[in-house]
Parts: sequence; structure tokens; C-alpha cells
Amino acid sequence: MKKLTVLKTFMAVLVSAVSLSLMSCMDDGPEIIPVKLEDVNGNYKAKLIVTQGNNKIEKVADFKAKKDTITFLDFPVKEIVKSVVKDPAKTESALAAIGKVKYNLNYTSSINANHNVVELIFAPKTLEIQIPEDGAIKKTVVTFITKEKGFYVGQNRAMQFGLEAEKITVDGVLLTPYEMIKYDFPYCVKY
Repeated sequence: MKKLTVLKTFMAVLVSAVSLSLMSCMDDGPEIIPVKLEDVNGNYKAKLIVTQGNNKIEKVADFKAKKDTITFLDFPVKEIVKSVVKDPAKTESALAAIGKVKYNLNYTSSINANHNVVELIFAPKTLEIQIPEDGAIKKTVVTFITKEKGFYVGQNRAMQFGLEAEKITVDGVLLTPYEMIKYDFPYCVKY
């Protein structure tokens, strides 16, 4: 009888010790640091998906984010130029003549504490490009829109957003026919 009581007491102590040790493990998850507006600032390497109609191209793009602006030092304009200059050979020579195109994308930011992210609301400016073709310069103005908010996720230091070239005017005339160009940045990592 005494052995049975000792065994029951030993088992109760063992179960209690195991339960307490497992409860202490519940708090051992990763510490979630609250995101701040300044966390968005920095240099990014991004996966870029450019879609126009049925054509889809994936590439890597670099940009810099600061207080209220995302700056592309080399914005991808190939699809824009292809929309204006229909001849593929002339498109390539026009792209070479244009070189790198700088574009600033303005935004306002706010913290969404429930999801621990910074929400980005964009106010895209137009982009003006001088496209050479057959000895003439075509003044091309691209109007961008954003349909959704962008996000910066503090936990993995990544951003995501999208942008669309809604319409293009060439020398003041609306380009028709024109298929909208979508620029999706589904994963942008700060480095």
C-alpha cells in the first residue's frame, strides 16, 4: 500500500513538472517588434512582374524608399516604348538612346497596428519620356494609377505594391489602341 501511494505521489509530481516546463515554452515564440514609419526607408531589390495583355515578363528592379518617395533610377520603360514605337528594331535603338529613366513615386504612409505593417497610399506622377524615332522626338507622357495600397511588413523587412500605366499620350494625342501595362512588385526586400 505504501509503495502505491509513493508511486502515485511521484507520478503527480512528474506530471506537474512536465506541465510547468511545457507552459514555459508557450512564450518562447519570436518577439514581434512593432513596425515604425521609418522602417520603410532604405534600398530594395524587387521582383518585378510586367504584364501587358498576354505578355508577362519577370525581372529584378532596384529602388530606394525614403520618407514619402520611392525612387527608381532605372524605371523599366521597354513596354512603354514598344507601345509607341511599333518596329522592334527601332524600339531597341530608341531604348538605347533614352538610357536610364528616373521615376519618383510619391506615397503617404500609416501604421496598421493590428497587422503590424506600414500601409502605403500612392500618388503617382506622370512620367515624361522623349522617344526618338526616325529623326523626330516623340514627347510621351505616361499616366500611372494605383488601385491598391502597398505594404511594408516589418517582420521580414519586405514591401509589396503595384502600379499601372493607364494611358499614354504622344505629342498631346492619346495613344490608341493601347493595352494597359501593369507593374507588380510582389516581393521587395530591403538590403
